[in-house]
Amino acid sequence: MATIMMEKIGRVFISLQQIREVPRILTEAAPSMPGTVRDAEVPSYFRERHVTTGYRPLNQNWRYYFLSLFQRHNETINVWTHLLACLILLVKLFQLCETVDFVSDPHSWPLFVLVLSSMIYSAFSALAHLLGGKSEVYHYVFFFLDYVGVAQYQYGSAIVHFYYAVDESLHSYMNGIFMPAATVLSCLSCLGCCYGKYRNHHLPNWVRKVCQVVPSALAYTWDSSPVAKRLMYWSTATDDPAIVYHFGQVAFFLSCAFFFTFPLMERCLPGRCDFIGQSHQIFHVFLSCCTLCQIQASYLDYTGRRELYSGLHRSGEAALYVGLYVLTLLVCSLIVVFMLRKVKRVLDSRTKSK
Repeated sequence: MATIMMEKIGRVFISLQQIREVPRILTEAAPSMPGTVRDAEVPSYFRERHVTTGYRPLNQNWRYYFLSLFQRHNETINVWTHLLACLILLVKLFQLCETVDFVSDPHSWPLFVLVLSSMIYSAFSALAHLLGGKSEVYHYVFFFLDYVGVAQYQYGSAIVHFYYAVDESLHSYMNGIFMPAATVLSCLSCLGCCYGKYRNHHLPNWVRKVCQVVPSALAYTWDSSPVAKRLMYWSTATDDPAIVYHFGQVAFFLSCAFFFTFPLMERCLPGRCDFIGQSHQIFHVFLSCCTLCQIQASYLDYTGRRELYSGLHRSGEAALYVGLYVLTLLVCSLIVVFMLRKVKRVLDSRTKSK
């Protein structure tokens, strides 16, 4: 017995030694990685309000920006929060696959769209914060991609709320309107965010925030209306296990909306949140918590309200909504292409004028 215990302790000790070697291995892999710079050393469109240090230098090779995943800079936490969230969502998908037939059961497709869209927005956000600092062009490319991720996630939220959370009275009023409107609002959200980023140099900061926040707020209000009605009658829903998670997703969303709109931490503690503690980092954490609550609530609705929603939605309706999701992705991609062409014209004219 003692021999077995010593062997296990030895394995743990070896594992700890290997973990301690990781920083040295990374240093050897990138021995000449440049350090971070102050805000005055990067163009204005890369600067965040009240964040003064920790910016990565521009125009390095791609290897540098990928390896900066393990470097201390002011985007490190933003990358890791959504990268870890994406991995957690992947594990969640595997867990759901054990009890949900995503292939043969059309009623499960809205739940799959929600999980897929959640993984996509997390991955796109991580990429934007990791690689968007290479140059001005790639800053626009990756953050426009991030906005596509947000828009298609908004649609993913709409589909599960209307498919699983809606009641009979609201369904009778909104059937045939709700999902097409969700598609339009998601695309408008993508357009507003892209336009706000494109006009970053010429518009006041509050105007840019309005371009980004107002369309997203309209989309969220519309997409969550079936849940809002459920929450209004929560006191009578004693046998509704999903109601707690619906409350959770709303509370987390309102919290992350606040921290996205107002850089409270940086303003209160200027210069102390350059690495950790930024409002945008808190926004990422709350948004991930919101998503996990939303997925759990939708799964409980999928299993517990099947008799209701299977009677409300006609045969083939789930496939139609999946088709609208694909359409949303396509339209948002076209918006990005259109906005990138405008960005390229501005950058080309600026280059010629020098």
